[in-house]
Amino acid sequence: MEPDIADKRTAYRYLLRLARPYWPHLSLIFILNLIAAPIALLLAFPLKIAVDNVIGDHPLPPILQTFVPGSLHSSKGGSLAVAIGLLLVLSIAMNLQSFAAWLLQTFTGEKLVLDFRTQLFWHVQRMRLMFHDRRGTNELAYRIQNDAPAIQYVFLQGVMPLVSSAFTFFGLLYVTVKIDWVLAMIAVSVSPLLFLLAGKSSRRARAGWDGVKKLDSSAMLVLYEALSSIRVVKAFGQEDFEDQRFRLRSRHRMQKQVRVASIQALFHVLITTTIAIGTAAAMWVGVDHVRAGILTLGELLLVMAYMTQLYEPLKIISGKLPELQGWMVSIYRAVALMDEAPEVNEPEQALALQRASGDVEFRNVSFSYPSSGRALEDVSFEIPAGARVGIIGASGSGKSTLMNLLTRFYDPESGEILLDGNNLRSYRLADLRQQFSIMLQEPVVFSATVAENIAYGRHEASREELMAAARAARAEDFILALPNGYDTKVGEGGCRLSGGQRQRLAIARAFLKNAPVLIFDEPTSAVDIHTEQEIMHATEQLIRGRTTFIIAHRLSTVKECDLILVLRQGRMVMLTPDFQRATRAVEGLPEPEFTPKVAAAR
Repeated sequence: MEPDIADKRTAYRYLLRLARPYWPHLSLIFILNLIAAPIALLLAFPLKIAVDNVIGDHPLPPILQTFVPGSLHSSKGGSLAVAIGLLLVLSIAMNLQSFAAWLLQTFTGEKLVLDFRTQLFWHVQRMRLMFHDRRGTNELAYRIQNDAPAIQYVFLQGVMPLVSSAFTFFGLLYVTVKIDWVLAMIAVSVSPLLFLLAGKSSRRARAGWDGVKKLDSSAMLVLYEALSSIRVVKAFGQEDFEDQRFRLRSRHRMQKQVRVASIQALFHVLITTTIAIGTAAAMWVGVDHVRAGILTLGELLLVMAYMTQLYEPLKIISGKLPELQGWMVSIYRAVALMDEAPEVNEPEQALALQRASGDVEFRNVSFSYPSSGRALEDVSFEIPAGARVGIIGASGSGKSTLMNLLTRFYDPESGEILLDGNNLRSYRLADLRQQFSIMLQEPVVFSATVAENIAYGRHEASREELMAAARAARAEDFILALPNGYDTKVGEGGCRLSGGQRQRLAIARAFLKNAPVLIFDEPTSAVDIHTEQEIMHATEQLIRGRTTFIIAHRLSTVKECDLILVLRQGRMVMLTPDFQRATRAVEGLPEPEFTPKVAAAR
């Protein structure tokens, strides 16, 4: 969908702001492009000398007589030497200009892309989780990696050629008018038609490029999903299905791309035909002027050469306008990310928080996801510092949502959440996030070394602290057995490690971070009983003295907890220290009746 005027203005302002540090570079590129124009004008001059002064009997032009020795003024050999020397000098100057412009353009373009990509990446990392849920990883990655480079094309292959071509056109027009104003007017007469064609082609190209980008992103999504889930694809034998899915979306993208290319090709044919008509008309009139003695043959050749160069800026201007639309579609898509509100709100006078004691309270908290509806409804409870809390309930009951709200990945729609007696919203967000260590069902392991993974939460930690954390997490034995110990690269997503090993790395990371509040989100549901026992033993020392929340499907995981929080369909059923009572609540069983016989048995 085409962006509205406000979005366009936002994109233009952002582009200008991003390019501000590079105005000196862009200005120098512009000057180098302008230098090319007079050099191009002079390149046709040696041909005039060869025709009029070497083949013909005309004297050298007065301007050259000033710089050429008098003995060469009437010598045909001298005139030929002047023509050849001038041609060589101009060719060398043109090559030097091209080299300098190419080098500077490459540097400036790559720097613009680097800055744009890093700003987009920085901004996207600070977006709300709902934004990421809505956009998807593939879409965001595509805009950062594939749409952002359009900024260098807009400036260096769009704006710069347009501006320098305009200057070149008027310079060539001035020189042509000086030689023969009639031929100049004939040359200019086709320009309105060129711009009319350019405007119509631009509108059609913009809509076409928008569709191409969306289809390209859709094809990349299939590619990303299939390769990131390759084990599932192979397990179900769905290679052919995924191949067909990718082919279908890629084919749609190709068809759209061919349609856009057809528009541009048709436009190019119309442009070249229009220019050919103008050139033919000028040649017709020019030959008459030579016959009438208004022009010499050399001057006609010079004018025709200038007209060819005169049409080149017009061709560039009219051709760049549609081409620019494709790049601007990419810019609109990338800048749209910058318009999104970053992260959750933080008050101007936010409270600093060095280390929390760990008291947690939920007061009448409710929350809904835009796509799936209500997740929590009027939840209230208090957890004292240092308590171990098990959170149980059926899938979709709101267990993970509860912890997402505690860490301020989301903010509640109503109610408030307190840490050490203060609303989470009152703390500095960076300080608040330092109070939590989170271990997930599928531990996050980066494609780096073992040491870098453990130190992810504290990059400044010493080697000794890192190794102590690994020992505490009972991870050092398997780490030392790896080919390079702590410096072993674990592969993408930790693919060279087992599930239990990845989980122990996550525990070591939590030890090193030393946060006062721990969150275990079903940390043992994907491992066997033996590995589960090893992981739980490794966490015992970590849990001691910290407020700990353990989300679990296996009820045995929360048996040793001080308190058990039971959720059902987004509502809190109970908060109890009684494991048997919590188990019955999860299973939907009624509370046992209290009788004297039962009391006596107890």
